[in-house]
Amino acid sequence: MPFQNVVKYEEATTELLSEHFAQIIEGIQEDPSRDGLLKTPVRAAKAMQFLTQGYAMDAERILRSAMFAEDYSEMVIVKDIELYSLCEHHLLPFFGKAHVAYIPDGYIVGLSKIPRVIEVFSRRLQVQERLTDQILQSIHNTLNPLGVAIVIEARHMCMMMRGVQKQSSVTTTSAFTGAFKAERTRNEFLKLITSDLG
Repeated sequence: MPFQNVVKYEEATTELLSEHFAQIIEGIQEDPSRDGLLKTPVRAAKAMQFLTQGYAMDAERILRSAMFAEDYSEMVIVKDIELYSLCEHHLLPFFGKAHVAYIPDGYIVGLSKIPRVIEVFSRRLQVQERLTDQILQSIHNTLNPLGVAIVIEARHMCMMMRGVQKQSSVTTTSAFTGAFKAERTRNEFLKLITSDLG
């Protein structure tokens, strides 16, 4: 599902970031005035604003906009949600998939809102551990369900392109609240996100 671009490019912000990107280009001994790089600082400035637009968004407000009273108390899972974020240590991308479940306690939420919550927090400078917890807490605090579970599997370009340069490594983080603290419920969730029901 494509993410709706809600970023508004403020002229002053774009100009400030463009100046800094031009300085970076000069700092690596390139010429920001040559044809191929002439518009790069502005493009990079707008790209950075797009990639960090999550700071201007409210995840709990998004969830509240589509909450519905419903007498359903079984597990709801949205899995294989693509995510793209920026590592705050190197400003390099990390990307992968998130799997989210919750057990309603009086309220359900429109299914498209779960991926939108993931976008809110992934479109920021992040570490995967914090990203996992922020998604979990926003769902827990807003829906007040019987439990929330999340697993994120991601590849980090800061490990693949630099440093140890391990291209096949995948980082997995998880977090659980409420009913998912029970081993049986947690194992059911983990089994369902790894199974192919098709």
